Amino acid sequence: MAGPRETELYPPVKAFLEGQGYVVKAEVGGADVVACRGDEDPVIVELKTGFSLALVHQGIARQTVTDWVYLAVPRPAGAGARKGMQANVALCRRLGLGLLTVRLQDGHVEPLVDPGPYAPRKSAVRRGRLLREFARREGDPNTGGAHRAKIVTAYRQDALRCAAQLSAGPARGAEVAAATGVTRATRIMADDHYGWFERVARGVYALTPAGAAGLAQWGVPPAGSTDGTD
Repeated sequence: MAGPRETELYPPVKAFLEGQGYVVKAEVGGADVVACRGDEDPVIVELKTGFSLALVHQGIARQTVTDWVYLAVPRPAGAGARKGMQANVALCRRLGLGLLTVRLQDGHVEPLVDPGPYAPRKSAVRRGRLLREFARREGDPNTGGAHRAKIVTAYRQDALRCAAQLSAGPARGAEVAAATGVTRATRIMADDHYGWFERVARGVYALTPAGAAGLAQWGVPPAGSTDGTD
């Protein structure tokens, strides 16, 4: 079954803009859609059958003509597609582009974001989390661009310290904490985030085969600050 064509997007977009008092014409000056209303700046809409980098490039090029540039694509179907569209909305907002989706079944047009200057809100929580992780991680054990599953975090470094201590045999959480300096050793071993630890008695933990393998893979991190979070 053939997919939608760009020309199918034009009638709904034209009707949407005309409903707001614009005079709309197609293929003017290389733009797919141009809408004018009185003495206001023109509105340009670029049509595509799917969101793409090429569409974003077109929109950015049109911003040399007017600040009111929209991208228009068919409304996505399915949870995965809608999640991807959320990322596209964030990208358009960052670039000052508007984004319209068109429901081809009935021609409904939905503006997801309007053109405008990007003013990001900083997250103090995320900033604090990043700086704490940076301060607590010992050395630079990772390579930039590595897959997330292979990253050594401060939390993993503390878990490795606990694993190294248990390699000599089962021990109580308080004993591991005192020997390693990892004050949250008992919590780390009880949570067993990596499958490295098992409780063999009340308050006593032992190293699992997975823990021994992890210790062999990652090694013991250098001594330093502890209690990072993953």
